[in-house]
Amino acid sequence: QLQESGGGSVQTGGSLRLNCRASRGVIGSHCMGWFRQALGKEREGVATLSPDGTWKYADSVKGRFDISDDDAEDTLSLQMDRLKPEDSAMYYCAAAYTHNCNSLRERDYVYWGRGTQVTVSS
Repeated sequence: QLQESGGGSVQTGGSLRLNCRASRGVIGSHCMGWFRQALGKEREGVATLSPDGTWKYADSVKGRFDISDDDAEDTLSLQMDRLKPEDSAMYYCAAAYTHNCNSLRERDYVYWGRGTQVTVSS
């Protein structure tokens, strides 16, 4: 139901835009989130977006990342600017039921994509 794209390799300070294509109707009826998992570390929440437009970001990405959606295109996006080496990770798109909106906890999400790799070199 969820498929990420847009990952790649960039240098420090660069930008990437991740996209998540969802099955029809998922984005408008679920709370959506981006998570990431670096090698050897636990998966962590990066940003969330609820159907009413409320968003939440992890402190580590505030002011640098922007989450948005396009219901007409069934797409969730994550614009990542001023990237740092510590942003390197596999990035996942996920969907949660609406009673868990704005949660950055992995356990609250029920649908997951397979991920897209982001590598930031110094």
